[in-house]
Amino acid sequence: MVDTSIVTKFAKPDASWFVESRLGMFIHWGTYALASRHEWVKSHEKIPTDAYMAYFNHFDPDLYDPKEWARLAASAGMKYFVVTTKHHEGFCLWDTKHTDYKATKTPYGKDLIKPMVEAFREAGLRVGFYYSLLDWHHPQYTVDRHHPMRDNAAERARNKGRDMRVYAQYMRDQVRELLSNYGTVDIIWYDFSFPGEDGKGREDWESDKLYELTRTLMPNVLIDNRLDLPGSADFVTPEQFQPRAQPVDERGAPAVWEGCQTFSGSWGYHRDEHTWKSVPQILWMLIDGVSKNGNLLLNVGPTGRGEFDCRARERLAGIGEWMKRHSRSIYGCAAAPPEFKCPPDCRLTYNAKTKRLYVHVLTWPMKHLWLTGDSYVQRVEYAQLLNDGSEVQIKGIEPWQNENSGNVSREGAIGLNLPIIKPPADIPVIELFLK
Repeated sequence: MVDTSIVTKFAKPDASWFVESRLGMFIHWGTYALASRHEWVKSHEKIPTDAYMAYFNHFDPDLYDPKEWARLAASAGMKYFVVTTKHHEGFCLWDTKHTDYKATKTPYGKDLIKPMVEAFREAGLRVGFYYSLLDWHHPQYTVDRHHPMRDNAAERARNKGRDMRVYAQYMRDQVRELLSNYGTVDIIWYDFSFPGEDGKGREDWESDKLYELTRTLMPNVLIDNRLDLPGSADFVTPEQFQPRAQPVDERGAPAVWEGCQTFSGSWGYHRDEHTWKSVPQILWMLIDGVSKNGNLLLNVGPTGRGEFDCRARERLAGIGEWMKRHSRSIYGCAAAPPEFKCPPDCRLTYNAKTKRLYVHVLTWPMKHLWLTGDSYVQRVEYAQLLNDGSEVQIKGIEPWQNENSGNVSREGAIGLNLPIIKPPADIPVIELFLK
């Protein structure tokens, strides 16, 4: 039986750097990049391992330049990264001693993780490792409802000869390598548990032992919430949706959280997937998350030759252009104090250290933006557009405006006199200096 009390034996790490960073890069990379039709291609298309080995046998990312990856991430304003050291297909990007299904045995022949970690650290980003709990290549991993061979009766029958305890030890052996050989690891992203009928959870992963090993080797590493082990999570991970409010933890308390999102509908490189989000959509996800005390972990799926494709580079450049002038409304910011009401079609973020409130204007209004409530009246001393530092004049509500407009509240309010033409920013931001 799994010892769920193991988490009480370790102190919780300090997550302050994480919540101040707000923006990170997720990297999903493996042999599925050669298939270029989703990182779950082996499962979705029920590809047998022998056939799937074609991608391993031809994996040769000759254009891989981790310094360029790190430059693109840093230029976009990202403060940390998380890379799939091993995804569900079981392929390992580092030179592990525990399997030959690894980068050093492909035509490329080199460890991909070491130079990546060095390049991102040099660019000022913190290091995160994703490690898949699932493994569709390991011989002792039993067939379940997500496995590529789930409909193969002969493979199902072979489960009797498989031992998940052997696989759980394999995971610990690999995690020991990752947390011992690459310096400080700031985040470890275990993915994922699916308990219940024909599923896997804490008993299969031996999550207590994995958690204990992780905390022993790297006491300050932040662990996600997918081990199916109560109390083990340092942050929660809503995936591919925007929460309506700040998520809560198992006790019902506000949680440290990170929304993980893709540029498109695939995490791994997908040549023919075209539902790519625009730069304003991505910025909205970032801003909306910060306004609810959360981070955005935005994913890139490199190609089989080791590059970020043109669509990803274009969007990273767009994010970086906005962050260059607006990042102080993101870094170190959180939800606004509740007494400040958010005006329509806007999001508020707040920096408690500088006492500055940021109004992110999603739909540019006609001439005036009204901020309703005595907190605005009493505490706002100056306003400016963040993109260029130009003053935004503040005015009170005239009596005739109260009498003739159903859109302005009769309670205390101030009006911001805005230019008719929207500023040259995907999402303009007004910076309010508070008394």
